[in-house]
Amino acid sequence: MRARTALLVMAAVPVTVAAAAAVLKAGCWRLYADRHRIELTPQPHRSCPKCRGLGGWLGGAHPEIEACGCWANRPGLRIRLLPVTAWPDEPPF
Repeated sequence: MRARTALLVMAAVPVTVAAAAAVLKAGCWRLYADRHRIELTPQPHRSCPKCRGLGGWLGGAHPEIEACGCWANRPGLRIRLLPVTAWPDEPPF
């Protein structure tokens, strides 16, 4: 019975990951994960009539890009998992 349950769980994980990736792509989110954190950051909407999916536009005489409201006003999500070890200021030798 345990072997069957383990096989079902192992088969369900790739399907779940693929479904989560499709949902994140459709919802204009980017997923970043490592052992220290999981981050979801908003991305520009491809169907936005203002920026046409580019995320912004150049603002007149200023060379800086002005962010579009389709993604810039949405908050991201960060979940900390493991603490990052502090680097020593000087080598121990």
